[in-house]
Amino acid sequence: MGRAFQNRKEDMAKTAAAKTKVYSKYGREIYVCAKSGGPDPHSNLALRSLLDRAKKDQVPGHVVDKALDKAAGAGGEDFAPARYEGFGPGSAMIIIECLTDNPNRTFGDIRGCFTKNKSKLGTPGSVSHLFDHCAIFAFAGEDEEGVLEALTEADIDVTDIECEDGRITVFAPHTEYAQARKALVDAFGELDFEADDIQFLPQTTTPVEGDDVAALEKLLAMLHDLDDVQNIYHSAEFPQTAE
Repeated sequence: MGRAFQNRKEDMAKTAAAKTKVYSKYGREIYVCAKSGGPDPHSNLALRSLLDRAKKDQVPGHVVDKALDKAAGAGGEDFAPARYEGFGPGSAMIIIECLTDNPNRTFGDIRGCFTKNKSKLGTPGSVSHLFDHCAIFAFAGEDEEGVLEALTEADIDVTDIECEDGRITVFAPHTEYAQARKALVDAFGELDFEADDIQFLPQTTTPVEGDDVAALEKLLAMLHDLDDVQNIYHSAEFPQTAE
């Protein structure tokens, strides 16, 4: 697996406008997660993880509270997940996850981003079969055997475990996210997770060079700016920047 998941992390918001978009996306995801699994983070482990990530990303409390209050009430928006796949500059493979209340609008916006950047939007499955859909947990520690034992006892089908520089990273099937997280917390107490998420990891990376670098960065930036886009995963390997 390597540490490819780190390459997927979104850039830190550097402007007030960018922060507002991050907060909006968290608010939408919290609402949907609480609406589907209940607003109590003690019984909704996915929500608990999401709230932890929101806290680390310094999402204001009023944003979180508003989303939870909306989820606990009647009615509200009817957001549905949508996933799009395609090929960007340099043949980099891209997966975009969205939450939308208007699929036609979202598809048009995604298609427009690809068209304007000479990229190709594919059909469902055209790219995702070349990614691994994984639950990923990373936290400080060195007891790799103890972690494996705890997960094995909980009948978790561990894909891989890495231990490097005092940090343990666990990869498991995305369908076992909640069980794996619970097993880790039960065995080691409340952990300060550096990564606690479900992601798409590329099975192989795609080197991107020359003019394709700027073109791909522009495409990814345009996609990130769309309100309906929640997560973007890609296979691109950008050139190393000289220090």
